[in-house]
Amino acid sequence: MEQTFDQRTPPSNGSKPVLSFVLRVIVSFGIPILTGIALWWSFTFMRDADANKFLVAVVALIVGVGAVWALYLLTDNLVSLLPESIREAVRPYVFVGPALVILGVYLVYPAIRSLYLSFFNANSTVFVGLENYIFALTDPAMLIVLRNNIMWLIFVTSFVISLGLVIAVMVDRVRWEAIAKSIIFLPMAISAVGASVIWKFVYSFQPLPRPQIGLLNAIVVALGGDPQGWLILMPWNNFFLMFIMIWILTGFAMVVLSSAIKGVPAELLEAARIDGASEITIFFRVIIPYIRGTLITITTTVLIMVLKVFDIVFVMTSGQFDTQVIANRLVQEMFTFRNAGRASALAILLLIAVTPVIVYNVRNMRAGRS
Repeated sequence: MEQTFDQRTPPSNGSKPVLSFVLRVIVSFGIPILTGIALWWSFTFMRDADANKFLVAVVALIVGVGAVWALYLLTDNLVSLLPESIREAVRPYVFVGPALVILGVYLVYPAIRSLYLSFFNANSTVFVGLENYIFALTDPAMLIVLRNNIMWLIFVTSFVISLGLVIAVMVDRVRWEAIAKSIIFLPMAISAVGASVIWKFVYSFQPLPRPQIGLLNAIVVALGGDPQGWLILMPWNNFFLMFIMIWILTGFAMVVLSSAIKGVPAELLEAARIDGASEITIFFRVIIPYIRGTLITITTTVLIMVLKVFDIVFVMTSGQFDTQVIANRLVQEMFTFRNAGRASALAILLLIAVTPVIVYNVRNMRAGRS
């Protein structure tokens, strides 16, 4: 007796991968759209002057952190849908792509735009060629500005590196090293504006017989002298402003250089001492050459920060009494005099001054790695 069996074809599972793929595509494209809508709403909400300040802060935190992660994860998911042959080639750009876009929008494009505007008049309607650059390099007031910037570059950089290096060597030998470093580094935690306000009280001047609330004038009067208007005492007022930046940056230089000095091999120092080298000789002939790379990095960092100095001068004197610097004059030309051409020319000159320092630093870092 023959038995017939129902040989039915088992259901195919081929539709499941297709369905999964379609769902991933929908999610990958749909959620970024929803994220974009949420970002647009959050920006509108945060710009509302009547919105609750606490809610604005919460929304800003959520958007600033959560949205970035969401967009990255979804973009990474989209990359995983690509063919395997090109997937790994595209994936790195998921990491660097947003950064490159931000750099292009906020750095590259403004630099090109500033270069373009620097060849035009105040309201960018008439081409004037190099007139704005000639003004920046020949006008008597601008020559004082350039002189001040050169003074800042020389004195601030020299004192910050020298003091940072000396203090780093000295502090490494004291018992309470951590406490001493924390105290010296503390000004770095204060914003330049906050530090300027502090020192504005230190330099404060009151004519006699009024009581002196400024520390320096209080000491001078206590010693029988007359109070001085430190911030209008030209050209020394520039040095009083420079001291604020030296006070801020010395702790930063000290911490970095101290770490580099600790990296000098003990065997190298011991060998120098066995050969009869004094501590001063060891410092200049062994330690300095060994930490040369760190010294160059710190120097270039300080140089760039000094070239961009604005807030200290703005808070202390607003550029008056011959204390103007390039960044301060740039803002003044743009927002006070409404001269976009001159402001753009000053911005380009500042960029030109910073570029060689950056290039040298990058080359030194590459040489160190190789």
